[in-house]
Amino acid sequence: MSQISAKDASAASGQDPIITMRNVEKHYGNFHALRDINLDVARGEVIAIIGPSGSGNRR
Repeated sequence: MSQISAKDASAASGQDPIITMRNVEKHYGNFHALRDINLDVARGEVIAIIGPSGSGNRR
């Protein structure tokens, strides 16, 4: 299955991403849950965050 990044989708549509996140980190106490996360979301793109119950994906 082929994947296209939001940045590529935005470039193809000639639009800048409507949401850009760079170098996102998240800690829960001493637990380093996210490290250096980068994300671009193009207009019309749908993003879902999934994980096990209790993993903090609703926040």
